[in-house]
Amino acid sequence: MTDFRIIPSIEQLRQRAALLPLEARYGREALVAALRDATTTLRMRLAEGDADAPLDLEAAAAEIERAAAALVARQFRGSLRRVINATGVIIHTNLGRAPLAASALSRIAELGRGYTNLEYDLATGTRGSRNEHAEALIARVTGAEAAAVANNNAAATMLMLAAVARGREVVISRGELVEIGGGFRVPDVMAQSGATLREVGTTNRTRLADYASAIGDRTALILRVHRSNFRIEGFTEQPSLAELAALGRRFGVPVAEDLGSGALVPLVPGEPTVEDSLRAGMDLVCFSGDKLLGGPQAGIIVGRRELVSQLRAHPLMRAFRADKLTFAALEATLLEYVAGRAHETVPVVRMLTLGLEAIDRRAAALAARLQTLGWTCEVVDGQSAVGGGSAPGVGVPTRLVAVTREGLSADAIEARLRAGEPPIVTRIERDRVVLDLRTASEAEDEEIVEGFGQHRAPSTQHPAPST
Repeated sequence: MTDFRIIPSIEQLRQRAALLPLEARYGREALVAALRDATTTLRMRLAEGDADAPLDLEAAAAEIERAAAALVARQFRGSLRRVINATGVIIHTNLGRAPLAASALSRIAELGRGYTNLEYDLATGTRGSRNEHAEALIARVTGAEAAAVANNNAAATMLMLAAVARGREVVISRGELVEIGGGFRVPDVMAQSGATLREVGTTNRTRLADYASAIGDRTALILRVHRSNFRIEGFTEQPSLAELAALGRRFGVPVAEDLGSGALVPLVPGEPTVEDSLRAGMDLVCFSGDKLLGGPQAGIIVGRRELVSQLRAHPLMRAFRADKLTFAALEATLLEYVAGRAHETVPVVRMLTLGLEAIDRRAAALAARLQTLGWTCEVVDGQSAVGGGSAPGVGVPTRLVAVTREGLSADAIEARLRAGEPPIVTRIERDRVVLDLRTASEAEDEEIVEGFGQHRAPSTQHPAPST
């Protein structure tokens, strides 16, 4: 006969030392519900005669305690979680793009916990404009006359087109009518902005004369879209930015560029900086804040003051505006560039410029530790990816830890690592899970070891990892 007397009451369970802090953290109602669920599960196991079920009061209480703690923690965890990026994709859109600098995180905490002068003029005591925040810093690092900040680059593109070209034509090369991640299509954005698309040239060749012949009374803007997420090879031709800028001045038509990735300093071969575009004569340039810049999600627009003023005054500016935390993180990130230390403090910049020797040293150390846990490891050459639609086909040399274990497929290992806490996201090459430490911080190396340790193999002697 099943003895349910070994199951303590909910009130008895609540008083256990390990559960008191959980009740303080999650509340009485949530904890009691978790305890009832865990108790019900144990009752069912006892009724079914489960041989592994606890046999006395303390064992039962300990099992319910563990199950309830896991339940309530899972319920309150939320769906957005920190993951370890060991894929080697630096600007990984699916993993949130650019991680923030420590100074940006500190600034968010400082300004997020209280009130700010987001739209308050401290000098006059009257209403101010959020559009002024970050402008001076953006102008300093790009050389722009003026700047505005939207909540992402798609919004910045839409705002630029709506404010400058609504009801009129925008001339663009057919080879730049791109679709990027998430089904974002340049023609669709242009249509939503109220501007009319005027395609010129062919997919692989657009000449300056093609642009010139398309300009007429209804032309409001010439738009160049930087092909950052794909590359055309072979017989190709397109005018330089300087040539387009000169054409625009000749016809009195502004020229804008959707630069996409928005590097502030040279980082990737073939990827222009924002300053490069402005020096070439672009009237407006828009770009992302959370790609090569290494800051928060934002759409930054720089250029001639009168055009930027048009954007700020447009009704869509309110719909697309950035919040105080975005401005806090953006200003802090820009200050790292102004101070000349972005290569050490801005994670994306640091990852792109990290030396191969440093990665190799960490990879060898990690492989040696994983070997002691029963994994077969080899340190091999590889390529990190810039990611985020930046520099297609451009890889950064790296060193990879290739991991295998007898009896487990690469897919199974990859899935187990994703299911851990924190999840470790890797990639598979040649039927082996590979870890690229370029995109994982040194502080996360220990967590990677712990993640693999959750799936420890039987103890055996293993040779040192090969390099």
